[in-house]
Parts: sequence; C-alpha cells; structure tokens
Amino acid sequence: MMINTLLFLFTAGVVWLVFSLVPPAIGLGHLVRLIFFHIPTAWVSVLAFLLSAWWAFRYLRNRRLENDYFSYRSALLGFFFCLLATVSGAIFAKLTWGTYWNWDPRQITIFILLLLYGAYFALRTSIPEQEKKAKLSAIYSLFSCLTIPFLVFVIPRYYFSLHPEPVINASGHIEMNRIMLYVLLASLINVTLIFFRLLFSRRISL
Repeated sequence: MMINTLLFLFTAGVVWLVFSLVPPAIGLGHLVRLIFFHIPTAWVSVLAFLLSAWWAFRYLRNRRLENDYFSYRSALLGFFFCLLATVSGAIFAKLTWGTYWNWDPRQITIFILLLLYGAYFALRTSIPEQEKKAKLSAIYSLFSCLTIPFLVFVIPRYYFSLHPEPVINASGHIEMNRIMLYVLLASLINVTLIFFRLLFSRRISL
C-alpha cells in the first residue's frame, strides 16, 4: 500500500512538473509536453519486450513455468505501453501535421511491432497444453526480440521522417534545455517504476 501511495505521489509530481516547469519548444510550442508521455511509454515498451525475451530464454533453460509467466506478463505490459506510445504519437501527429496517421517510418515500424506481439498472444491462446504453449511462446518471443533493434533504432534512421527535430534530431540525440531534460528523466523513471509495479503485482491468468 505504501509503495502505491509513493508511486502515485511521484506520478502526480511528474505531471505537475510537465505542465508547470516545461517551457514551450521552438517549432512545437506547448505540444512538446506530449513528448514527456510519448518517449517514456515507448522506452518502457522496448524494455518490456526485451525482458519478455530474457524470461523466455530462462524458461527454455530450466522449464520453470514461473519464467513463462513473467515472459508473458512482460510482453502483455509491453504491448499495452506500445499502444500508449502509438496513440500518443498519433495525437501528436494530428496536432502538428493534421492527420493521425501518415505512414511515417516510425509509425510503420511500431505498427509492425504491435502486429508481431499481437501474433504472440494469438499463438498462446491457440495452444491449450501449458508446457507446449510455454515452449513455443518462448521461442517466438526470442525471435521477435531480434527485430526490435531494427524496427526501433535502425530502420527509422534510413528514411525521411516527420519526427520532431527540435527535440530529437536526425542522429538520435536529444536536444533539450536542462529543465526539460531533468523532467524527461523524471518521467522516464516514473513510467519505468509503474511498469515494474504492474509486472510484479498480483498474478494474472496465463
């Protein structure tokens, strides 16, 4: 209970910082505040998918269903945060470019990532036998994980993107003033803590 209270207060503090201290950005104005939600959710989705692959690897080594449980739960949370990143990115696109979806390279790759893990959940629901489901899911998770660096970091760099340059430039470096950077770091920590709190909270059905 104490952890939840502290996490709630931390979250409220971060929200206050985003709307009170973050100054308008050149070329984006007050829309820059969406970045402090979009970037952390995108980061946590990648973290969750990588952890899912890690627990999948551990399951294949020792065949403990606990590892399959955490692999599945991490993938499920990763999918949820990936959806949040996609939706927040689409809202940002609508406000800045006039359309929710324009097949920007980053939108395409995150859509492919959602399809990959959507297929992962379809695979799990199609196999009734627990051990067989865990084994095939683990193998699928590991192969899906191999695509993440290309979909998230490599492919978007090779094509023209409308992704905002005032905040993240073409080389992938973050360009922010000190206040914005500190608030972004606080938001990253906050969303990461929320992810781990959800990951290790009550058990869910496999």
